[in-house]
This record gives sequence, structure tokens and C-alpha cells, in this order.
Amino acid sequence: MAFIQCGFHSDVLGRACAMNVILPQKVKTQIGMTSSGSGRKDYPVVYLLHGLSDDHTIWSRRSSIERYAAEYEVAVVMPNGERGFYTDMVEGYRYWTMLSEELPEIVCNLFPVSPRREDTFAAGLSMGGYGALKLALRRPDRYAGAVGLSSVTDIRARMESADWKTMGRELNNIFGSASDLIPRGNDLFELAAKAVNAPETPRILTVCGTEDFLYQDNLRFRDHMRELNFPNYEYLEAPGAHQWSFWDLHIQYGLKFLLENR
Repeated sequence: MAFIQCGFHSDVLGRACAMNVILPQKVKTQIGMTSSGSGRKDYPVVYLLHGLSDDHTIWSRRSSIERYAAEYEVAVVMPNGERGFYTDMVEGYRYWTMLSEELPEIVCNLFPVSPRREDTFAAGLSMGGYGALKLALRRPDRYAGAVGLSSVTDIRARMESADWKTMGRELNNIFGSASDLIPRGNDLFELAAKAVNAPETPRILTVCGTEDFLYQDNLRFRDHMRELNFPNYEYLEAPGAHQWSFWDLHIQYGLKFLLENR
């Protein structure tokens, strides 16, 4: 596998941006790895998103994502989404447009990845889980599946949470008021209700630790997906908190969920 640190210019954000990319590499020997790249020109791709307090480097620093990706010969794109919740902010940058429209075009131009829906996936943790789920639910025509680990599934609840009151101004700058969530396309519950009627529904996996502070939010989202009878939806919980030991373990299952039996 090749590990690429990439700087690029975003016309949408009007400035320089960064992403790390893992790519299968055709090699004769690869010590300690389960597979090597076949040299194809259209690898499936997973857009892997970070959480609120991290950046595009964190997945490669805190997990074994490169080793896991090798098993499936998949490209992994890890962009820097800063603290923008992968959303076109009411006051600020258009992170959603950059992530959902501009970035895939840049990635397909620079790297040997497939542009096809059936080869395109998203995954992430916490804030990144929210972004990954939003990609698949809001654009089911472009994403075949998504995995959310310890995701911020209920933005409305977070905006009303006493624990997040110190972030009130920041969240308002991003989302506006709670009444703006649905019309601006930022409420996962509403997006799921729309996506269930799409011509092709994405495969969705949500995973949360039973000691995670977002556990109840994830249960509400699980119950909503089950009430919708959302096709190809899976929920997984296990002992664990909002921490990397949990995410490193379960991103392996996430890749399996997305990439096996495509």
C-alpha cells in the first residue's frame, strides 16, 4: 500500500486544503501485509472522516487502517474537515459542497479510483460518522454505503444538550437554529426517511459503544431506521466508550460490511 500526503486547492473553500490517501500498490513482496495491489485503474474508494477534535492525519496515527484496507484493495481518502461538521455553514465555509461535490472529482482526477456509485463509500467516527451517514443518505445516487462509528446522529439533541452548551455559538454558526436542520438538509432522521424511497438505497451500518456519551442518540437513530424498515441497515453495539480502541476494532468490521459482497 502507498501512503500519500496530498495538498490541494479547493475552489469551493477558496484556499489550500489537505488529505491523506492510502492506495493499493502493485508490488512483488509486501512483508507483513495480507495482500498487495493488483495495479488496476479503478479501485473502490472509502472517504474516511475524522471527528471534531482531530484532522486528516488521525486515522493513520491512531488506527491500523492501512493494514485493514490492504485486505480489500481499497483506496482510502482522509480529508481535513476541520470543525465544520461536513456542512455548508450558515456563517462560514461550505464544507458539505467541498466534500460531496468537489472532493470526489479531485480524487478521481488525481488517483486511480472508480467514479461508480457501487464502488464509492463513506465512513467516519463521531462528527465524521455524522458526515459519512449524511453523504450516503443525502446522496444515495453517489454512495453505495456508509459506516458511522459513535456517530453524532442527532444534531438537534446535541444542540439542546447541556454538555454541549459551551459549543452553542459554534453549532449555531454551522447549522443555524434547530428549525433550520431539516430545510438545510442536515437532519439525519429526515434524510433517512427520504433515502428509504430512493431508487437505490445505500447500505448503512451504525456502531456505538454502550458506555459512549452518544449511545442514547445512536439508539434513537437505530429505532428510527428500523421503523422505516430501511433496507440493508445494520446496527452493532459492544462494550466501549468514545475512544480509539473501540474505533480501531470496529472500522475493520465496517470495511467488511461495505466491501464484501459488493
